[in-house]
Amino acid sequence: MASIFSRIASGEIPSYKVAEDDKYVAFLDINPLVEGHTLVIPRKEVDYLFDMEEQDLAGMILFAQKVAGNIRKAFPCRKVAVVVLGLEVPHAHIHLIPINSEADVNFHRPKLSLSREQFLRIAERISNPE
Repeated sequence: MASIFSRIASGEIPSYKVAEDDKYVAFLDINPLVEGHTLVIPRKEVDYLFDMEEQDLAGMILFAQKVAGNIRKAFPCRKVAVVVLGLEVPHAHIHLIPINSEADVNFHRPKLSLSREQFLRIAERISNPE
């Protein structure tokens, strides 16, 4: 059975996509630490990031770089953190999180609870940051 992220990438499960191409997809984390918290995944299902083929991993980082640039424009911050974390979904992914301090990437703190309208507004800001 395909992972939840593969099902999101295929459009089978709805998500708040902010960018996609033929190999990668970026969508808002449904349990974000901060507004703009985005996940980047390869369309090809691979469990562990460092098991990806070299060219696919490099391509994913370049794709994430563009998404991070849009996040930074949409949510002014000191940096966009890149976090590789997560055992619950067997699909390689990275978190892009706008941060102003290291405390912004504390995964043990309460997550934001956002409405559909808030997710749509955030996705639009990242998709079209200008």
